[in-house]
Amino acid sequence: MTAVDDRPITDAVEIFENLEVPEGYKAELLRGDIVMMAGPGVVHNMIVESVQDQIPRDRWRRLQVQDIDIPDEFSEPVPDLVVIERDAVPGSGRLVPSGAVTLVVEVVSKNSVDRDYGDKRSIYAAGKVPAYLIIDPMAAQCLLLTEPTGQGEEADYQVERTSKFGMPLALDMLGIKLETGEFGTLPPVKRHRRP
Repeated sequence: MTAVDDRPITDAVEIFENLEVPEGYKAELLRGDIVMMAGPGVVHNMIVESVQDQIPRDRWRRLQVQDIDIPDEFSEPVPDLVVIERDAVPGSGRLVPSGAVTLVVEVVSKNSVDRDYGDKRSIYAAGKVPAYLIIDPMAAQCLLLTEPTGQGEEADYQVERTSKFGMPLALDMLGIKLETGEFGTLPPVKRHRRP
């Protein structure tokens, strides 16, 4: 049986803002839907740590699980890593405006694969986040998306560059080459395609 709730999306935003998330879980608001996930595994965390360690601290803030405010969207995604210029970080608050973000990173899990490649791709593009890096330990590859365009669900990135694990990936927006040779892998999972 499927329950359908026809309350306005603004109610979901209010519920989300007051939601008490159990320890070990994270919650995101994605286009009016509240999505709750269990904490990530060791491979996931080691990849995030490796990426974070390669981004120079003197110029960049590397924030883990930071909520992002996407204008004109009922979305508050929580990427695995948010990269912001040191002087662009707001002084306080739970949300960082997407306009202040230089790069978001998502490390794919079997439960997040469709959201990371689908919904979040268009959400980050709609928020004009300049670069979105999807790191997929099941496919042993990185997908770098740049040049966001469009609005709402039609938003997307114009440029995509794929790199296999073991090959350095140029992150020009940060002025670095990301070494991916130590990224761990997981058994493959079949992605579902968006209609």
